[in-house]
Amino acid sequence: MRKQPHQAQRGFLTIAQNSDVNYIELAYLQGLNIKATQPNSLYAVIVDKLTHSQITQDQHRVFDYVITLDIDSASKDKWKLANEWQTFYLTPFKETIKLEADLLFTRSIKHWWRALQLQDVVLSHGVVDYQQKPSTSRHYRKLFDNNSLPDVYNGMMYFRYSAFSTKFFQLAQQVFENWDSIRDRALHNVRDDKPTTDVVYAIVCAMMERPCYIPSLDFFKFAHMKPAIQGWADNVDIYKTVHVENNLADLRINNVQQLYPVHYHDKTFKVKELIKEYEQELYS
Repeated sequence: MRKQPHQAQRGFLTIAQNSDVNYIELAYLQGLNIKATQPNSLYAVIVDKLTHSQITQDQHRVFDYVITLDIDSASKDKWKLANEWQTFYLTPFKETIKLEADLLFTRSIKHWWRALQLQDVVLSHGVVDYQQKPSTSRHYRKLFDNNSLPDVYNGMMYFRYSAFSTKFFQLAQQVFENWDSIRDRALHNVRDDKPTTDVVYAIVCAMMERPCYIPSLDFFKFAHMKPAIQGWADNVDIYKTVHVENNLADLRINNVQQLYPVHYHDKTFKVKELIKEYEQELYS
């Protein structure tokens, strides 16, 4: 249950829990990107206590809200997904676009908000490759196909405060906390010790009385930079294979201008370089 009222109408949110990856640095880049591409927008980050202590003064300047987890369900996990369901209860916004920290916008998406209000929960559905074409690869989606789950991605999602959303996140919590039983009794050909958020939210979508995505909103998806999405072998080092040009929001990959948000995924992406460019643009 929420412990305090929402503090603003709408904004962007991510979770950043440092592990072997400096996720707070990725969130900082994302926050700068949002300030540059989504003028007058608010940005919030959810962190654990250790990560909170590592936030720099420059990062605090970009984070409009920093929320510290009271209960860290992923404290023993290397890949910290078990707190995802808490975003609904911790967001400072009545309407939230929740993002994975390694996703960048390439243009204003102000017009999205009214379309997303058509439903209480909207997960992105399908992805595109860097050439901006819908991906047909099922390399990373075999679990979804084997279990007839909707092709949803939590990398970018919208939710607003409502009874429907409350039920969605209550069910998500239950799936996270009872994963072994659900995996063994309700799913086929699944051996994952820990569930991914994509799978959890797909299961919950299948359980809800109405869809949690809007296929007709073709713009609400992102370019996913995993190799197989591009039709390449999964072991390809993607940022040694493609040429990336960036001028703040004008991001080109192999000379293809990126119109969809870019989920760069590989943390060897130009994070520090982009941070310097955004800092100079926004604060010099």
